[in-house]
Amino acid sequence: MEKFIINGGFKLNGSININGAKNAAVAIIPATLLATGPCVINNLPDISDVSICFKILKQMGAKIKLINKHSAEIDTTTVTDPTVPYELAKRMRASYYFLGALLARFGTANVAMPGGCNFGVRPINLHLKGFDSLGASHKIEAGIIKVTSNGLKGNNIYFDMVSVGATINILLAATTADGLTVIENAAREPHIVDLANFLNSIGANIMGAGTDVIKIRGTKNFSFSNYSIIPDQIEAGTYMAMAAATGGDILIKNITPKHLESIIKKMKSMNIDIQEYDDSLRVRRTEKLNKVNITTQPHPGFPTDMQPQMTALLTLAEGTSIVTEGIWDSRFKYVDELRRMGANISVDGKVAVVEGTGHLNGAPVAATDLRAGAAMIIAALAAKGTTEIENIQFIERGYGDIVNKLKSLGAQIKRVGIQDEIEVSKAL
Repeated sequence: MEKFIINGGFKLNGSININGAKNAAVAIIPATLLATGPCVINNLPDISDVSICFKILKQMGAKIKLINKHSAEIDTTTVTDPTVPYELAKRMRASYYFLGALLARFGTANVAMPGGCNFGVRPINLHLKGFDSLGASHKIEAGIIKVTSNGLKGNNIYFDMVSVGATINILLAATTADGLTVIENAAREPHIVDLANFLNSIGANIMGAGTDVIKIRGTKNFSFSNYSIIPDQIEAGTYMAMAAATGGDILIKNITPKHLESIIKKMKSMNIDIQEYDDSLRVRRTEKLNKVNITTQPHPGFPTDMQPQMTALLTLAEGTSIVTEGIWDSRFKYVDELRRMGANISVDGKVAVVEGTGHLNGAPVAATDLRAGAAMIIAALAAKGTTEIENIQFIERGYGDIVNKLKSLGAQIKRVGIQDEIEVSKAL
């Protein structure tokens, strides 16, 4: 058991590089199962979810060579078993992307019900209905999802609701299906475009990614490629919130500003100064934060994965802000942790009312999921006194080298074992 100990109240200043996108990496790594030779994937985030993806592929027989901590050569041509190890699948939500990739390659897939963050019911019924529409059949036995097909066939698939996961899984499966598959009401997130670009780079025929209608013409003529993953918009947005929360000044590099448009717009309305460059942003705050209302929506709306971080930031603003979660149920579980720090937040279903107090106090808290953990760090950096954050394994699923990055910006943070907490607290 380990935790972060943060002594707050210090402005963050300096520059940092943003990692490759977590949500793109965990889709592209399974997609290498369709390649006919070794793929070199660059700009990989150095996070636990990527490590788990590699462990899954290795146990399935793939060969993985780490070039450095952000690049790897992945050879899946030696994989013969379309079964994802049970214990590894349970450790991350994105393990279900192996369903679509394995189904496309082998015509069958066996994957345990996925794990990952727990912030409400996230059913995979749309994924399974999509597979069925392509001519597959499925059953769930002893916690294992089993999908089989005697030959996938292209079809028109309409999603009742926008689903990033289902869009990615059907995109993967349809790459080898006979004929044309049309996905309507598809998700439009940047990492879906990135996945489609990777698949096209190894021979797939995908059109319309980034719009709500994606067309996939199935093929069997695949190859392999050298590919770089897009920057992580959520990691960038998190550091933007950290700069604002501490009254700091940070140059955030290796980003795609267009992917951050909805975040930039909200932060500017909060009185945060943001200067945009070709592949970087400068974020600083010298004035008091304004209240603002936020509703999370599918891309290009405000991302649900930035909701906890923004809620933490709004506790420091003047006035009353309303945050509406438009994607998931029960994504306000972390609010109780912010209340420990003095936040005044009331929750009614999918709506949180944030009464900005302008200040927070350090306290023992816990990360309830990945982005909630990021919210705890934002609050701790701005708070008076020392905050101890437990369950940091959630945070490390999506934020690579976060301690060293924050230290380079002037934060007082340490990652320690529980048994060392007393000594480290005295040293801070």
